[in-house]
Amino acid sequence: MHISAHAQVGLVLAVVTGVGSQIAAAQGQPASAEQVRRGEYLVRFGGCHDCHSPKTMTAAGPAPDATRLLSGHRADAKLPPVPADALGPGRWGAITNNDLTAWAGPWGISFAANLTPDKNTGLGGWSASQFIQTMRTGKHLGIGRPLLPPMPWQDLDALTDQDLTAVFAYLMSLKPVDNQVPPPIPPMK
Repeated sequence: MHISAHAQVGLVLAVVTGVGSQIAAAQGQPASAEQVRRGEYLVRFGGCHDCHSPKTMTAAGPAPDATRLLSGHRADAKLPPVPADALGPGRWGAITNNDLTAWAGPWGISFAANLTPDKNTGLGGWSASQFIQTMRTGKHLGIGRPLLPPMPWQDLDALTDQDLTAVFAYLMSLKPVDNQVPPPIPPMK
């Protein structure tokens, strides 16, 4: 197959531009508008708002709270007690609060993380490479505690590093929300 010199230059520019935008995002430089749009698309398609955005009640049912998008389980939210006989073999495998931001199961209680760029309580201190490593390993910052259910990190292996960099770019474009999500609660013995 013969590729014209013009097409070769275009191909090289496309590769360099794509690699350049990934490097820029990883180095904390502004992401392109296209990269942020791609990230928003992937976040919406992936259902990230289902668990990571607190909800408001609308006429059509619960919807993500536009003032707290992807800010995780509200620090001030009170959880009802988990009934002692609700979980287990022959019972429910997991239960959730009304916002779908807290989940109880055999692993204990997990809380959806704050994915906004808040430096103290969200991802504001993270790099794109730390985010990618977390999504690839299922461990906080790629080396810490395991990500707990219902976070589907195992399914994210279908996304490329470019896709995950775009997701990170979108998350960094959000309004920072100061919201310290509680740590997981281990299972009761």
